[in-house]
Amino acid sequence: MSDADAPQPPLVEIYTKWGCPYCYRAKALLEEKGVALTEYDITMGGPKRAEMLERAPGRTTVPQIFIDGRLIGGCDDLMALDAKGGLGPLLGQ
Repeated sequence: MSDADAPQPPLVEIYTKWGCPYCYRAKALLEEKGVALTEYDITMGGPKRAEMLERAPGRTTVPQIFIDGRLIGGCDDLMALDAKGGLGPLLGQ
């Protein structure tokens, strides 16, 4: 199989704030699974916070996690998805 035919890893994005224990737990789980993630620190607000609010309507807390553009939710949502066996398939595992 050539590199062009190899499945691409999922795009995992996480919006976080400094010192957030739930953000730390979510990132630790994803890193434990060997996932490269893109982190957006919204501690000071700004355009990335506005982007998060637009992408996750009604959700104002962090973390907010997206896999290939699909809203997973917060840390508890991620942990529950993993416990049900649903996280691995989304990560291509």
